[in-house]
This record gives sequence, C-alpha cells and structure tokens, in this order.
Amino acid sequence: MQRPVEGTRTLSSPEEADRLNLVKLIPFLLVHVVALGVFLVPFKAWYVGLAVGLYYVRMFGVTAGYHRYFSHRSYKTSRIFQFLLACLAVSSAQKGVMWWAAHHRDHHRHSDQPEDVHSPVQRGLWWAHMGWIFAPRNGEANLARVADLARFPELRWLERWNLVPPIALAAGLFLWGGLPALLWGFFVSTTLLWHGTFTINSLAHVFGSRRYATPDDSRNNWFLALLTLGEGWHNNHHFYRPAANQGFFWWEFDPTFYALKVLSWVGLIWDVRTPPRHVLEEGSRQAGSLKST
Repeated sequence: MQRPVEGTRTLSSPEEADRLNLVKLIPFLLVHVVALGVFLVPFKAWYVGLAVGLYYVRMFGVTAGYHRYFSHRSYKTSRIFQFLLACLAVSSAQKGVMWWAAHHRDHHRHSDQPEDVHSPVQRGLWWAHMGWIFAPRNGEANLARVADLARFPELRWLERWNLVPPIALAAGLFLWGGLPALLWGFFVSTTLLWHGTFTINSLAHVFGSRRYATPDDSRNNWFLALLTLGEGWHNNHHFYRPAANQGFFWWEFDPTFYALKVLSWVGLIWDVRTPPRHVLEEGSRQAGSLKST
C-alpha cells in the first residue's frame, strides 16, 4: 500500500497523515475568536443584515460554484463567468476550486466507505464536520481528479493565491464600514458560512429522511436546505449527482437552482442538467418506503 503524501513529502504512517496540522488549525480558530469582537463594538441592526447577506451570497458561490459547477459540471458557462464564479466561491475562504472539487469527487467515489475523506459513519461527526480538513493527507488537491479544471491557468493561479479573494473582501469591508463591518461582514459571516457548509458533510449523513436507497447514508433534511440554499436534499443528490437541482420536486426548496435558472434565462449559463423522468419516478415510488430518522 502506498504511503500517504502531503505535497511532495511522504508521510511515514496513516497516523501521521491524520494528525491535525496545527499550523492550519490555528488560523481557523483565530477567525472564530476574532468574530467574538462583535461584542466589543456598538451594535446596529444592519450589521446582522450584512453578515446574513454575505453569508448567503458566498453560500451561493459554494453551492452553485464549488459544488454544482466545479465538482459536478451540472451546467456550462463561459470562461469569464467561470472565473468570476470561482472568485466568489473562493471568497468563502474554503481553499481553491481544484482542492474543493477534488476532495468532493473523492467523497462521491467512496461515500461512507473507509476511503471517504469525511464520513461521519466511518470517523464520527467531528471528523466529518471539520477535522478532516486539517489532516495532512488532505492538504493538497489530487489534480488527477480535476484535470478538466487544471487546464485553465487562471484557475491554477487562483488555487495558488486562494487567500486573495477573502483578504480583498475583508479589506474592502474595513475601508467601507470600519471595524464593525469587518467583524460582522467578514469574521462572523465566514464563521457561520464554514459551519453551514460543513453540515452537509456531517449532519446530512446522519439526520433526515431517505427517499432513495443509495449505498451510503445520505439524507434529505429540509432545515439544512434552508441553511445551505438547497444543499440539504442530499439523498437526492447522491442518487443522481449530475443534476443542477438537488430539490427534485416542487416542494423541495432549492434557491441555488432557482438562481441558476435565472442565469440561464439571461444567457450566462446553459445546458443546465436536471434529473431524467425515470429518476423522479423512482423517487415517487420509493417515497415513504424508507425509514426516516
């Protein structure tokens, strides 16, 4: 068996490969600590609106960008809009699009199996939620998984300089609204955005209902769908992952897909993929037959 590799350095054992990298963990924790600074500045109601607004704008970058476009190629777009979408996604401070997509594609290849990078079934909720991110074995992107993305030099540049968009956002907020805008608009919003995103890796494989009998433990969870602009229909997604919509039925709230439809109407994206009829019919047939938890 090959030893785990971090960058160009071969790791000596699986235990070393899974040991938390404190150099990467400390900045993550510091963002949480700095976010508490909101209790030290005067409060105004619009600060909350700023945090929530930037949470959902950047969540769209995560859901429509990192996930549905870069990981699953569920629609097509121009090279210019692809780069703009990548910049929005990377402003979430969740690394580059190649890192994100490569690990997500691996997750689908081995979902809830021992090779899954973030399975709560295999390693528990804490590991699936965030622990896996700081393990040395997961520090680099496997470019063989994302050759379709690596052929674009601008995406490779953004991968290398993935801190530029979040730092630019933080600086812009400070110049515009001072310390309160920085704290609420960047630090609070980013902290909430991280954990909102992470719930799909952790909670969406533990809590919810199962419409489709997939080989993993993916669940549909309406509350997580509200938090993540439609990503909570996770069992649907694991059954038919190429779809741009994860809410397969009209009552499954999926704001990311609604926004993608609008973008398709104005010509910014096209060839938006949706589940074929047999997938929907199978979902209707299995509905209610699988036990809810």
